Amino acid sequence: MASKAKAAAATRQQVEDFLYEEAALLDAWRLDDWLELLTDDAVYNVPSNDRPDGDSRDTLFIIADDIRRIRARVTRLKDKSAHAEYPPSRTRRMISNVRIVERNGAALNVEASFIVHRFRRNEGIRAYVGHYRYELRLEGKQLKIARREAVIDSMELGSLASVSFIL
Repeated sequence: MASKAKAAAATRQQVEDFLYEEAALLDAWRLDDWLELLTDDAVYNVPSNDRPDGDSRDTLFIIADDIRRIRARVTRLKDKSAHAEYPPSRTRRMISNVRIVERNGAALNVEASFIVHRFRRNEGIRAYVGHYRYELRLEGKQLKIARREAVIDSMELGSLASVSFIL
């Protein structure tokens, strides 16, 4: 029960700091360190922009990964033969409007706005704009990501190119 109380007592500032740290790890391509922020049952979803509130069990998603697929994605992204991301894209994430929208026992449901600028050799700068939906849990003394959804606001995904990096 103590961890439930601690998760419920987490402040917006603590959540912001956690999300900023996550963004810094992803921008630095410290993907193994990023994996340490995830729970053992974590999921990572990028829903289609025409059904952002859909369920990945019956709706086509751009990405619908469980923890096994997340780990495999990270392994592929670090592989030099992964042409979609070698050399790795440079990204710069801006996180704002962080809100704790629900406290549910040991979990916090959090939303935040994002813009991810992506710089890739031989391509123009691309900007991915949207909002994140997280379920964060306290494990030990550390917040962990149990669910991470990146909902892209763009009406037309073709102009954004592939989302081969962690959004």
